[in-house]
Amino acid sequence: MRIILRKLKPSDIKYFTKWWRDRFLLKLTSGVLKPISNQEVERCFNKMLSNKKDQHRLILLNNKNVIGHIAFYRITDKICGIQIIIGEKKYWGKGYGSSAIRIALKEIREYKYKKVCLEVRPDNLRAIEAYKKCGFKPCGFKKYPKNEFLPIVLKMFYDLKE
Repeated sequence: MRIILRKLKPSDIKYFTKWWRDRFLLKLTSGVLKPISNQEVERCFNKMLSNKKDQHRLILLNNKNVIGHIAFYRITDKICGIQIIIGEKKYWGKGYGSSAIRIALKEIREYKYKKVCLEVRPDNLRAIEAYKKCGFKPCGFKKYPKNEFLPIVLKMFYDLKE
């Protein structure tokens, strides 16, 4: 099984519509469980498409099955953030997320970043283990007191100098 990352195209909105309406996926990521309207999906997706600073990729299995989304974005000149979701649950636990992260880390190196950071729900143990498998290390917690759905996250980092 081969993982490929490809840039988003307008027709990919259908995947995000499905994933952003899945309450279980939302709980694992943002923690927000409110339904999202078609207009909101379209607005958020178009923002991702038009944003030239952030890098958004779909995760494809064997160059045909879309299984998730990965993005990386500038935090500072030396640090970037990364986010990933395997939206198709039947592909969970098979190592595809870890493979996608490793591919993204190779691309991130080309941008001359020194460190990659991410935030994860402390109770999302599957994701935490996948990040550790890729070389990410926990570096503390961050509080979001105004976020009733996700008041605290575990911060992790990957040192690109290694």
